[in-house]
Amino acid sequence: MSKRILHVVTNVAQYEGIDQPTGLWLGELTHAYDEFEKQNYIQDIVSPLGGKSPIEPKSLGLFVADQSVLKRKNDQTFMQLLENTKKPSEINWEDYDVIYYTGGHGVMWDFLNNAELQEMTRNIYEKGGIVSSVCHGYCGLLNVRLSDGQYLIKDKKITGFAWSEEIFAGVAKKVPYNAEQVAKQHGAIYSKKFIPFAPYVVQDGNLITGQNPFSARQTAQMIIENLLKQ
Repeated sequence: MSKRILHVVTNVAQYEGIDQPTGLWLGELTHAYDEFEKQNYIQDIVSPLGGKSPIEPKSLGLFVADQSVLKRKNDQTFMQLLENTKKPSEINWEDYDVIYYTGGHGVMWDFLNNAELQEMTRNIYEKGGIVSSVCHGYCGLLNVRLSDGQYLIKDKKITGFAWSEEIFAGVAKKVPYNAEQVAKQHGAIYSKKFIPFAPYVVQDGNLITGQNPFSARQTAQMIIENLLKQ
């Protein structure tokens, strides 16, 4: 049986209250998608509302849009997947071995308190599936509670986009909260790479998280390593 991966992407196209576009950081999806495709895994894409997932313009920039990003951006079949993402209500969580939360600043608004995604994540985690995120994707994990009422991330080693990286990116005053701080407040054992924007991945059991956009491929590879052991 081929393994099944559920990618989670944002529907948010703009920062709240200011005229600045955001959306999915495309490479965080394509780098992982490429690695899973090599293993012939079945992959689906879901978003909080279903339908279109807008792309963060900065993720298509000259120095970040690598061959993986450009190939997928020019692949009409793939881009149609981002125009027509599934709704959570269309997803049967039992079908999936992995849930993978992608980033981009948009997720800070629509991942944090989505009850359907939280339930899906809890169920996958408690059945022994892999819960994973990269960069801002961990915003989708911050408020997930397990069946015992505890936060999923409590006493777990995790990483995600650091507050220092928000500052370097020039958006610290534009984001709705400090995700790193919230993670720590909810009991996570948060760590980050000493050098901002360097690849960094952390595993704690069946929880696998990557710090920033440049960590997506390594995050996917670690997920694959764990799936191959099953």
